[in-house]
Amino acid sequence: MKYFFLIIGLTLSQHSFAQKLKPASEYKKRADEMFEKVWKLYRLPEHPGLFSEHYPTGSKVDLDYFQGAGVKEKEVSFLWPFSGMFSAANVLIRYPDLKLRYQKYLDTLATGIWKYRDTTRAPIGYQAYPATLERSDRYYDDNGVVCIDYAEAYLNTRNPEFIRKGKEVFEFIISGWDNNLGGGVYWLEGHKDQKPACSNGMATLAALKLYQATNEQKYLEWGRRFYNWMHSKMRNPKGIYYNDVKMDGKPNPTYYTYNTGSMLECAMLLYKFTREASYLKEAQLVAKNSLRFFSKQELGVRQFNVDLPWFLTVLFRGYESLYHVDNNPEYLKAVIIDLDRAWQNAADTNGLLSAKWATDKNALRKPKWLLDEACIAELYARAGLLNLANKSK
Repeated sequence: MKYFFLIIGLTLSQHSFAQKLKPASEYKKRADEMFEKVWKLYRLPEHPGLFSEHYPTGSKVDLDYFQGAGVKEKEVSFLWPFSGMFSAANVLIRYPDLKLRYQKYLDTLATGIWKYRDTTRAPIGYQAYPATLERSDRYYDDNGVVCIDYAEAYLNTRNPEFIRKGKEVFEFIISGWDNNLGGGVYWLEGHKDQKPACSNGMATLAALKLYQATNEQKYLEWGRRFYNWMHSKMRNPKGIYYNDVKMDGKPNPTYYTYNTGSMLECAMLLYKFTREASYLKEAQLVAKNSLRFFSKQELGVRQFNVDLPWFLTVLFRGYESLYHVDNNPEYLKAVIIDLDRAWQNAADTNGLLSAKWATDKNALRKPKWLLDEACIAELYARAGLLNLANKSK
């Protein structure tokens, strides 16, 4: 995957806007508004439960998040962007007055994601593209995200079907584990050229979320196993995670926010489950250094290098898990301030935000990717639940 960091330009007039958080009610409103908008614009009536990859559709945009080049937008979205809607619904359903409505959304999304499930290969796993439409590759990081979404859906609804499905997905994930490089899983099934942070970080989270949902020791053991492998093979001395390690054992010093974010959340989950102080200490180090590494401060304003908004959302989840223990809102506020700036300056005429929250006219005109929009609903839903406007460091 190739992404390029973009620093969004600020004018002096934006500085005061960027420093003040909105009330929780405003963030809740924005989250609900964005989710409803994406549901309306991207949903495909001819494919119940599924969405288009971009809006507007029909441009056949080149997609750069696969093994190999030349993949273009298809009739419906691939699994990864679809998962953004599942994740967003899993947060919005936590608002008591929205629970009934988002339960219905979650049911529809569960129907949609089931269409990516492939039963023609053992073990059963989820394809990058709906198995009901064609055969495609099965990525371990995709399946990690699916497993996490199922576990979260179970925690939100206590519907045992979600945990049954999550356990099934996890069996596919661990089928990719081998002893090359001392453990870990690959990026996609059948290609043993690298072991990436995305697959193994999401596998760690998947295991720990299943443990949270089931209290079955197997999943805590797998969570520790994945975490220890990631910590030993993929972490640089400052706690920032490499993108991948090739089969010669050399790590790729390319850094994305979500790889570090997933491991931050994993450290906090392990601290929650074991009360071992080393995990909390590690999380605090990772949070502190990730803020410095992935953002910069100029004229009193801190801005993230937005690789992908969804990547930043994963980092936000990690910050949130730490906040619930140490009550330091600094990291969360930094992300929300950037998000508010994008809401004001990076939205097109449909109210959809541009890639990487760019503000130039060309970016605003381009079709908007489903995952870039779905994660805005999730971020604002989380911000509303946190209610940080009146909380100081």
